[in-house]
Amino acid sequence: MTTTAAMGVDAIQIRAVIDEWSGALGAKNAEAVARHQAAGFMHFSLAPPLRSMPTETTGLDAWFATWQGPIGYEVHDLRIATGGDLAFSYSLNRMNGTKIDGEKPDLWFRQTLGFRKIDGAWRIVHEHDSVPFYMDGSLRAAVDLKP
Repeated sequence: MTTTAAMGVDAIQIRAVIDEWSGALGAKNAEAVARHQAAGFMHFSLAPPLRSMPTETTGLDAWFATWQGPIGYEVHDLRIATGGDLAFSYSLNRMNGTKIDGEKPDLWFRQTLGFRKIDGAWRIVHEHDSVPFYMDGSLRAAVDLKP
């Protein structure tokens, strides 16, 4: 993870947004997640469709309802780049927990976030989550990888 000592003010503010946003995901608080998204937010999620522009929290609330208790959500190897009113971050993230059917997923994935400074506050304008896939002809998602 990056350290605040090595970051400028914008990167420190963005890190705070990421910490609050990921904490809201773990707590299954859709309103707090959405609070950090800018108008026109674009999401390239792990789940279909290929892209979405969620304008309400209904889908996120429905997904949260598939989990028992909190969701484990960790951000690792975070890097933040800033320039003017635009910035991006990338990281390896881990998500785990217990689904309502008893399944216990433990998934590492890649994430890139795009930010824009709007009215003095950093907002997430784009989120891209992905996992590699095996190129052995099976096209299976490589969800068993760990850093």
